[in-house]
Amino acid sequence: MRFLVVAVGHRMPAWVDAGFSEYAGRMPRDARVGLVALKPALRGGPVKRVLETEGKRILAALPAGCVRVALDERGALFDTMALARRIARWREGGRDVAFVVGGADGLAEEVKRSADLVWSLSPLTLPHGLARVALAEQLYRAMSILHNHPYHRE
Repeated sequence: MRFLVVAVGHRMPAWVDAGFSEYAGRMPRDARVGLVALKPALRGGPVKRVLETEGKRILAALPAGCVRVALDERGALFDTMALARRIARWREGGRDVAFVVGGADGLAEEVKRSADLVWSLSPLTLPHGLARVALAEQLYRAMSILHNHPYHRE
């Protein structure tokens, strides 16, 4: 199984890159995490047009046949144990999983409609760089649970 994070925003602060790399590097060999950072659309026009442009870039970056998970503050909320159970099901299905993090204006409706799951990391609005780090940490934590590693403690 492979995880891919497709995120709008290609120039993140060093702490974002370091945090994401830290957790991605800890992942077991059977669950690697990759990152595709997409250039944001030019601002200045209507937000709908910006979202459509970014949405096309996102959809083009998603591997064929993967499980698509769109991150959105209005998505489903679930805890780490539920994430681990979902990952176990996805792993049994043999499909890779792509997590989509939108840009400053969120995600295009087309991206959310094409997703197998719309998930909220938190009801708070998170900076997109922080969402990348939190996502990588939660993927590592969920895989730790599935591998009976002591990182996660209840």
